[in-house]
Amino acid sequence: MHRIPRYCSLDGFTELSSSLEGVVLRSLAPFDTVCARTLNTNYYIFILEPETGKALVQGGRYFSEPIEATVSGSTFGGCMLKMGWLGIGFRIEFYSGGQRIVTSPVQTIRIEHGDD
Repeated sequence: MHRIPRYCSLDGFTELSSSLEGVVLRSLAPFDTVCARTLNTNYYIFILEPETGKALVQGGRYFSEPIEATVSGSTFGGCMLKMGWLGIGFRIEFYSGGQRIVTSPVQTIRIEHGDD
């Protein structure tokens, strides 16, 4: 029988969420930049509206130039999404041009503050 990893269930994710490394978008200020290195790409997410996830995103094949997108949050790649949060080991989910775009797993996250 195929077993689903515990962290992929809602109960398991809830247990793990307090120990996960990541960033809450609402904790950022407008003009902060999230630099996220995924397994395949570097993404630069220039935050416009932290509350809504509105941002300019550059990186990967879908964002070769800065494009306005909504940063939805993090996912394991399935249907469960942690809204407004980007986490190490998770995939970032964007919404742009009527399309859902999901990255490869995040390896590192670094924040550059707009006032630096």
